[in-house]
Amino acid sequence: MTFTRQSLSISYWSRKLLPRTLFARSLLIIVIPVLLLQVVTTIVFVDNHWRKITSRLAFAVAGEVSIMADELEHGSDPRKFRDTAAYAAKNLDLLVTFEPERTLTPGIKTSGTWEPFTAEALSKSMEQQVRRPYSLSLSPDDEWVNIGVQLPNGILRVFVLERRLFSSSAYIFLFWMVGSSAILFAIAALFMRNQIRPIRKLALAAERMGKGQNIRPLKPEGAREVRQATRAFLDMHERITRQIEQRTAMLAGISHDLRTPLTRLNLGLSILGETPEIEALKGDVRDMERMINGYLTFVRGEGQEKSELIDLEGLIGKLVESTRRHGTQIDSEASGNLTVSLRPIAFERCLQNLISNAEKYASRIWITAERQENGLYIHVEDNGPGLDPSLYEEVFKPFFRADASRNATTGGVGLGLPIARDIIHSHGGNIHLGPSSHGGLDAIIFLPV
Repeated sequence: MTFTRQSLSISYWSRKLLPRTLFARSLLIIVIPVLLLQVVTTIVFVDNHWRKITSRLAFAVAGEVSIMADELEHGSDPRKFRDTAAYAAKNLDLLVTFEPERTLTPGIKTSGTWEPFTAEALSKSMEQQVRRPYSLSLSPDDEWVNIGVQLPNGILRVFVLERRLFSSSAYIFLFWMVGSSAILFAIAALFMRNQIRPIRKLALAAERMGKGQNIRPLKPEGAREVRQATRAFLDMHERITRQIEQRTAMLAGISHDLRTPLTRLNLGLSILGETPEIEALKGDVRDMERMINGYLTFVRGEGQEKSELIDLEGLIGKLVESTRRHGTQIDSEASGNLTVSLRPIAFERCLQNLISNAEKYASRIWITAERQENGLYIHVEDNGPGLDPSLYEEVFKPFFRADASRNATTGGVGLGLPIARDIIHSHGGNIHLGPSSHGGLDAIIFLPV
């Protein structure tokens, strides 16, 4: 159980911390190994090369100080010491002074700018070579290291430039490593952006296709797998478009051809006179005509109307005013930016079908539209008797009627809601039913933006 919880926790945080885009994840695959390599290389370089070089430089400085101390302590000619000090100042960047009859306070005083390892290496070298009481400190300007050595007759002061204790190759190596990595990351970013651009175009084309919008010319490009996926998508789009066009043409032709015999039936029945049997037959013919007209409307819902930017609030207001002229109580409310790209005639037909469906069973209708982070939500609610939840999906099937007892006179042919869902799906959205807070039914439309 503990192992499972740990695995779930790791999986959760990995999803939380990982970037969302393919571009960022691809860069991460390149960046992490390079950074790890640089960290390991830097650690190895610092622990071996830099420390070793610093120790050797400190050992050389301590040796020079030891020579000065021996010359001053054991030499008998003061002029020779002055010549040695002048030579050290000219060639070794050492400033040598002597403070006679002074006593040294041994110790090491490090400052924030002095590397602890440098002071440690110099102290160790002083103990090995000078073998006398000594002190180390950094000058106030952080340029000179003050080395004091206690001699029998005074204090030997040696000032050495701090840069003599550092290896510039360490900084050159670090600058080269950082600079080369920055260039590598820039090249990798440009390369990955070019590789991901075809994938973004393919995703945009798939999104436009899902919303029923026209696809801009899409050329297969990029890696072989991406080109293969693009060609497969284009073939799929062509097959779907051809299938829809063929089905639409076929169904429209069938529905249109059925009108010819119905017209003949109407003509024949009108000649036969008016009897109860004839009137019943006329009613059946009218029902068939209404069903055919509804089916033609259903077929036209998959038409090639172009999308355009419209103000959804204005479209809803237009439908509300039209519905009020029929004597129906209807209110609307809109919030947020409701400008969206859609096919206005088809979408107006969708809302009109929902409103007409609510008018049949309710005395009042409410339409609300709001924009949220993930898209637009439209609610068409009523105060009617509602619907059994088990029928929420069934009513979207063509020719399905929720009320089995009603006939064609009191209801439609069962295509209003299927047409509405078909239109919403062609826009890349979704529609479902639910209970309304007003006691009736709530038709909820979602449109991605």
